[in-house]
Amino acid sequence: MTRVSKLDIEDWDPELRELSRADSATPLEQGLTRMFAHTPEVTKGLMAFAGGLKVHRDLPERLIELVRLRVAFHNQCRSCMAIRYKDAIDDGLTEELVCSLEKPMEAENLSDAEKAAIKYGELMATNHLSADDKVYDELKKHFSEKQIVELGMTVAFFVGFGRLAATWHMTEELPDAFKSDSIEIAPWGEDSIEVR
Repeated sequence: MTRVSKLDIEDWDPELRELSRADSATPLEQGLTRMFAHTPEVTKGLMAFAGGLKVHRDLPERLIELVRLRVAFHNQCRSCMAIRYKDAIDDGLTEELVCSLEKPMEAENLSDAEKAAIKYGELMATNHLSADDKVYDELKKHFSEKQIVELGMTVAFFVGFGRLAATWHMTEELPDAFKSDSIEIAPWGEDSIEVR
């Protein structure tokens, strides 16, 4: 059960409700905003930041989703692992690619750029100080500095809020495979939910 109460959308700040399009979203799509709604002004700022990352994204949606799911595995954020975003699916994300995240550096269906981004995300989630010159040199082979900054900001968002979501244990709407907190789970090989 979620450890922080989820506010019903009727109790949200009206502007927050409009910005998040909560009235037309499923409870799962409302996600963490149901808890963030306790602090509407802070949440509006967070939404502006997250929206800026999304709207002005230069990196491919597929790549971002692969990085997000690998970070989610290290965070053990069940709600993060269960979700697949439609933009990424439209950009070529498949469950076969998601299964490649079990051993991404050995996967033949991931590009070198995707592997470099996934490795970076993984290091940021597990041992951020090991993201050294060699890691950045590899990123620079595939990405512009603008894209590296975008990747870094996006990964920081995934790591921080994924860890927060994991501790809040928001699992009620998830498939059964993602509800158990007694074992380490992975985003590959389980039922997933597509979110618009």
